[in-house]
Amino acid sequence: MTTAEGWTAAVRDRLAPGRLLPLGTAADGAWITERTVRDLLGAAGAAVRGVVPGVLRIGPAHEDEEDGPTAAPGSVRITAAFAAVTGRPLPELAEGLRAVLLAAAEDAIGLVVASVDLRVTELLDAHPPAAAPAAPPPGRTSPATDDPLALVALGVPGVAGVTDALGPPVRRHGDDVRLELAVTAGRRPLDVARSVRTAVTAAAPEGAAVTVVVSELR
Repeated sequence: MTTAEGWTAAVRDRLAPGRLLPLGTAADGAWITERTVRDLLGAAGAAVRGVVPGVLRIGPAHEDEEDGPTAAPGSVRITAAFAAVTGRPLPELAEGLRAVLLAAAEDAIGLVVASVDLRVTELLDAHPPAAAPAAPPPGRTSPATDDPLALVALGVPGVAGVTDALGPPVRRHGDDVRLELAVTAGRRPLDVARSVRTAVTAAAPEGAAVTVVVSELR
């Protein structure tokens, strides 16, 4: 089991925002919560004309492969259900949605995507009335910390704050260090996580294995 996989197993039961998904490749040592990904992809899909988004799931690409994994390790599968509004050919609508979800996942987030599976749940004659705007969520504040590695991370461009969805913002386990943070909205989580890992690795004791977890966008 790798260090990152060990962190995943240790916090899975406590992870309210969903499972941890790998950012980039195993060499990047970076993870992101499923809820953060789902929020970003949901917003991207909702902007496609003729699409009424339904259930959206993101998980390891190999978890449902009965004959053994065939996808690249660390890649994810996106599964999206949606209602289609008449006016565009269904294949065209589906391909447009698939392209948008794929671009958002890979280009805007940094996931390695094995497949995007779509399921049409309903055909609609017209787009349903827009719902009333939801009240904005209460503002979140970063937990107070004077940990020197957290202070290093906070100095990296694109870091909006440290977070504690999984426990303390900085957690040490032997020679391993896991740092949890929020990324500024509009910045690519993978790029920020890579920069944080480089900076924290340089500041950590020699030989420390650093894992970065993105649990929020602000």
